[in-house]
Amino acid sequence: MRIDGVEIEDSFAEAFGMRGTRLLVTADTPRWARTAGESMTGFSTSVIGCGVEAGIERELSPEETPDGRPGIAVLLFAMSTDGLGKALIDRVGQCVLTCPGTACYAGLPDGDARLPVGNALRYFGDGFQTAKRLGERRFWRVPVMDGEFLCEDATGVTKAAVGGGNFLILARDRVAALTAAERAIDAMREVREVVMPFPGGLVRSGSKVGSRYKALMASTNHRYCPTLKGGIEDSALGPEVGSVLEIVIDGLTEAAVAEAMRVGVRAACGAGGAEAGVLRITAGNYGGKLGPFHFHLRELLA
Repeated sequence: MRIDGVEIEDSFAEAFGMRGTRLLVTADTPRWARTAGESMTGFSTSVIGCGVEAGIERELSPEETPDGRPGIAVLLFAMSTDGLGKALIDRVGQCVLTCPGTACYAGLPDGDARLPVGNALRYFGDGFQTAKRLGERRFWRVPVMDGEFLCEDATGVTKAAVGGGNFLILARDRVAALTAAERAIDAMREVREVVMPFPGGLVRSGSKVGSRYKALMASTNHRYCPTLKGGIEDSALGPEVGSVLEIVIDGLTEAAVAEAMRVGVRAACGAGGAEAGVLRITAGNYGGKLGPFHFHLRELLA
């Protein structure tokens, strides 16, 4: 299979089940809603080192938020419900509660489980906090120095979330790889229910499971490192490949991850494809032995 001259390898991305949730953060202006969202999702690229994977799903208009103000939708993922719950309290408490004018609402009112948010952070009010109920939803009003912090009592968690969808862009040089990857990210950000948690959505330090050093559970994916291709026997790169970038996708559903991969690969191959220096598209997997979700590239793009 080729798209604009770019070879689509007969491979698949292997992904894992995760716990996921969505929060809606609002503020007086889009600037401060995004500031809170960016702060909350910092240092959250991989559960391997960060404990949680998170990102901004999209901006919200005042018509889409519970309080009629500008907002940001944030997605967070972890390997367990308990791990996700701890990350929620830490990140909302340190990054949203502290940010001027913000409020925090459940983005998944229902789910397979419920995690406390305002119910835990209310204690910061030192006894001056008050509860408010609107219909079936409960909120906490916590006094702070610029007024009050309004936070929903709890948010829903889905056990159907998927983490680790991915594809790799193999290009002639670094400029071609980055240009294609930026096109892919721009297109994928239009897909709902997914985030690409790494910096700017891109990973240059793709990893493999294990290492020759016992203390490390993951190490550089040497088969896709261009500087090593002439000195190792198992390189996956031909002499024409000078740069590789990976995109990792987490989503609330399997279908959302599949759609993001489909849109992203097509965008990466666009604007000239092979003539612009994009040579091949492949995906990372572990032989199908570790993750239950398999996203076959050619099936997605057929």
